[in-house]
Amino acid sequence: MASSAGPEIERLIALLAKLPGLGPRSARRATLTLLKRRDQLLQPLSEALAEAAARVRTCTVCGALDTTDPCAICADRTRDPTLLCVVEEVGALWAMERAGAFRGRYHVLGGLLSALDGVGPESLRIGPLVSRAGSEAIVEVVLALPATVDGQTTAHYLADRLAGAGVRVTSLARGVPVGGELDWLDDGTIAQAMRARRPA
Repeated sequence: MASSAGPEIERLIALLAKLPGLGPRSARRATLTLLKRRDQLLQPLSEALAEAAARVRTCTVCGALDTTDPCAICADRTRDPTLLCVVEEVGALWAMERAGAFRGRYHVLGGLLSALDGVGPESLRIGPLVSRAGSEAIVEVVLALPATVDGQTTAHYLADRLAGAGVRVTSLARGVPVGGELDWLDDGTIAQAMRARRPA
């Protein structure tokens, strides 16, 4: 099919289509919106992308993204240094922060163990996690990993690796979400909620 746009526009569409949740059609609509609103959207977005590319870096302590190293969370003296929450990716860290339920520090693994995808322990930030657990004032490591096969495999592996570090290893509770209706939940969620039941 012949292209109806110039190479610059097609390149923008192709790049946007690589973003999660955007296919070729959505990328075309987004590109059209950006080009129609150059002053309000395209120019500010271009400047924000350039600034982020120049300034954002990975925290050498926890693996989060920030403009400072160590990041704002690692440098925050009001956070509890005895609690360490392990997450798969930075997006999960942001979700935990949005919830506001955790006031300790974090460790971003950079993925999950996956034999199918060829992701082994050496591909993740597991060594630095074990070092942190053994050398810092950490009392508890919370494994906030997905309730998937890869997430559970990674959690079991980390629990084994942290067994000799003298820290308590816990994981997030699983079960019925707030506002959840039982007839809409999958069998695994209901079973996990039943196993994790507590006094009313």
